[in-house]
Amino acid sequence: MKPLRLCWFAAALACTPVWARTPPAMAPAAARADRILVDKSERRMQLLRNNKVIRTYPILLGDAPSGPKRQQGDERTPEGDYRISGRNPNSRFHLSLRVSYPDEADRKRARLRGVDPGGDIMIHGGTPPGYRRDWTDGCIALSNEQIEEVWSLVPNGIPIRIDP
Repeated sequence: MKPLRLCWFAAALACTPVWARTPPAMAPAAARADRILVDKSERRMQLLRNNKVIRTYPILLGDAPSGPKRQQGDERTPEGDYRISGRNPNSRFHLSLRVSYPDEADRKRARLRGVDPGGDIMIHGGTPPGYRRDWTDGCIALSNEQIEEVWSLVPNGIPIRIDP
């Protein structure tokens, strides 16, 4: 059986086997972000260090971008305070950083409504260059080039604030 191959774009000269990809190295500690701010209405994500913006990225969101995530399948991006709780170098969306949604308050609200709060909220790549429409199931999407830079600048455990 042939290994699964992933081509980034039609213009790519060669495909890289998924198992052969090496994620970008982490930036030196002094260059890394210590906080992330996301403004859903502005479709903007900022990486901060010592309260100074070090990078700004345009983002795309879930197919139903207005309002906070309430349940599995609502295609909304959460709102509130979370953390980067892990990373996936083998994401089907190139690379991904996990957002710690749902937290206990999210689970409690969902329980009271009798629904599953959902999960698997990520910051990930996969957006083709120039694409401008929201397309995820509730994640925060960047281009592959952008997620590679974010991957190297964002350590696990830092806070992420997602504002409406």
